[in-house]
Amino acid sequence: MRNGMQRRLAAEFIGTFWLVFGGCGAAVFAAAFPQLGIGFVGVSFAFGLTVLSMAYAVGHISGGHFNPAVTLGLWSAGRCPTKQVVPYILAQVIGGIAASGALWIIASGKPDWIPGGFASNGYGALSPGHYSMAACFIAELLLTFFFLVIIIGTTSKGAATGFAGIPIGLTLTLIHLISIPITNTSVNPARSTAPALFAGGEYVGQLWLFWVAPIAGALIAGLLARLLYENDTVVDTLIVEERRPI
Repeated sequence: MRNGMQRRLAAEFIGTFWLVFGGCGAAVFAAAFPQLGIGFVGVSFAFGLTVLSMAYAVGHISGGHFNPAVTLGLWSAGRCPTKQVVPYILAQVIGGIAASGALWIIASGKPDWIPGGFASNGYGALSPGHYSMAACFIAELLLTFFFLVIIIGTTSKGAATGFAGIPIGLTLTLIHLISIPITNTSVNPARSTAPALFAGGEYVGQLWLFWVAPIAGALIAGLLARLLYENDTVVDTLIVEERRPI
């Protein structure tokens, strides 16, 4: 049992590391060079591809959460045991911080590099489009709500077995296409915490929104799922070969 939990936590650490390293790395490195033409669209796909690739790589081990909001949303839906919630969130946050540390070390190797916001999230003056705190809160809550609805729906009875990673990854891409100009896109407290700790200052002070709004949206989606899938047999992994009850 302990061995199984260690494997799950390692998978969550690795998956979240890759999400932050790949997604934020695209923002820190490639998006800084306009001549590459990556822009918002490229960064959006980078985040989506990290989840898609890790869902298939380690999703069958841990469920492929890589996000405290996803863990809490699945818990709210009855899809994640209570005993896994805190260990999963710790593994995700530590994985994200480790990835941001690696990005900082690599990025600082460029002589004229200026960290700026370091791919952090923000509202008001720290929002890419200077959106208000209320606007950013609503955006993060709604986008995380629909992210969880799609995650739960595509991994429930009747969904195509083994293909959930594709719509989930594409959904995260769409979420970024919508909200990069608003908040620089969080929907993931671990993703928000990691770069903010390195950017410091006001970015840390605004972290509360990027924990509260995504988690609220996820919890609401989980409660709704109990009504939508009340009689369903569901699974706790994104990529599965056999459906089984929790």
